[in-house]
This record gives sequence, structure tokens and C-alpha cells, in this order.
Amino acid sequence: MKIAIFGSCVSRDTAEFMPDAEVVTYVARHSVTSLETPHGTDNVDLSDLTSAFQKRMVTSDLNGTGITRIVKNAKDLDVVLIDLVDERRGFWKFPDGSTMTNSIEVESCGAAREASRRGARLIEFGTDEHFSYWRQGFTKLIKELKGSGLWEKTILLDIEWAGAVDGAPHRTNVGVTKLGRKLRRFQRGSREMTRELSRGSGLGEAWHKLHNIRPTEAEQFADRAARANLDYIRYRKTASEKIKFCIRRSADSVRIDREHKWGPQPFHYRKRDYQSISREIENLYRIILGRPEGEFHGS
Repeated sequence: MKIAIFGSCVSRDTAEFMPDAEVVTYVARHSVTSLETPHGTDNVDLSDLTSAFQKRMVTSDLNGTGITRIVKNAKDLDVVLIDLVDERRGFWKFPDGSTMTNSIEVESCGAAREASRRGARLIEFGTDEHFSYWRQGFTKLIKELKGSGLWEKTILLDIEWAGAVDGAPHRTNVGVTKLGRKLRRFQRGSREMTRELSRGSGLGEAWHKLHNIRPTEAEQFADRAARANLDYIRYRKTASEKIKFCIRRSADSVRIDREHKWGPQPFHYRKRDYQSISREIENLYRIILGRPEGEFHGS
């Protein structure tokens, strides 16, 4: 099965669990806004990026060539995977109306700082302004896929961010979760306060410890996932209405893999999650091929 990806590690990592899959084209670090209003590479210094892959992805975004790279391989492709995770960091809008995805690479090499110095504004994900530009860019993406005959082979991976690490319960009762969190923070704060007093600290400093307890890693993951999943709702809804095939997973059905090769993140899942998603891709591929389930043997 030959695959093209317009998305993130969610799609790329899933493809690794498909033994017959070959990723022909991987378009990452792209907001779909770059398809309509790419900034270009003039006055953008990427010399601090040491990875050839990173340079290639950012350059593609700046030139707006993401979908072109997929379409040129249209005749060879069996499936196109799309996910929306790389939209999460927003994009820079320059005074001339051009845009640049605010990828981690763009920040790390100083291009984001230079964009701000040159008068660009960061359009943050989840805002009405971001959604408006994203919807226009996504419409162009779909138009190009239809024009090249790839729309019928396109699958949206609508996978919510996981709010819990593998092995931990995923609490669905928000009220109980908040109450439990307050209790646990109070308990941690009480322990910190006791330790400070035993060390000879003043009551004021110990009291400060009680009321300034930082959230645990698990709480940070849960908070990030909850905010992201809420912000993504209208994006996912719009995308799923425009794409023929969709694979969905809710936040309470996936978990964060603490041993993930890229490190624990709400969008870095367990092996069993990727395996489940990959099996569903293969089932949809059978439908794309028009073959009964028993006739599929890979490609």
C-alpha cells in the first residue's frame, strides 16, 4: 500500500504499524493556510536547522508546495492520510498577507522571532481568525485532491488527544476529576508546608508553598488534551464533512505511551492504538479497492 500523508506523526507513526505500507510522500509541519498564501523563502534564515528533513518540510511550507508534492505522485498512490495536529501551533501572518506555519522548527531557528520583528502576527489555533483562514486552506486542499483523483482515496484520522498515560484511568466525570485534583493538590501542599516548617522556614513562606503547588505531569497532560480537544471540535467537524472516509478515536479510548520514541505527548499513543487505527485503514483500503474483505492481501 503506497501512502501519502498531509499531517503529523499521528499519521506517520500509524503507517509504521502497517507492514505492507510505503510512505511515498510525507507533508509535515504545514498548516493548510500555506497552500493559499505561502510566504516564500525570501528573508527567512533556516541555516540553524541541522536536519535535512526539517529544512525540507519548512521550505515546502514556505513555498506552499505541500499538496503539489502529493499530487505529482497521484497515479502511484493507494491512500492519502490527513490529520490536523500540525495546525495546533498556529501560523504567522505577514503584513503582505502571506503566511508561515509556526512549527517548532520555525521557532527553534529564529524565523518566528524574525517574522515578529518584520511585523508578522501570530494567528493562534482555535481563534475565529485562525479557523477562517484554515477553512479556506482546507477547501483548497480538498479541491486539489478531487482534481487529481485522490479524494476517493483520502482518509481523515480524527484522533483526539489522550489525556492519560497508559495504565492510568481516564476520568470522564469532570466534576469528580476537579474535586479529586483539588484534594490531591491540597495534600501535596500540606506536605510541602510541613517540610518547610520543619526546615525552619517562616509561616508565610510555608503558607506560600501550600497555595502554589504546581500541577503534576499527569495533570498537565490532562489539561492540555482537554483544551486541545475542545479547540479542535469545529476543525474536525468541517474536515470530516469534506472527506469521504474518517477514522475516529475519542480521548478516553487512547492513551499516552510513556515509552514512545518521540517522548510522552497527548498525541503519542500506545502501540495497540496505532495497531487498531492501522487495521481500520486497511479495512477502508479494501472498500477503496472495491474488494470483499477476504480478498485483501496488501499491495
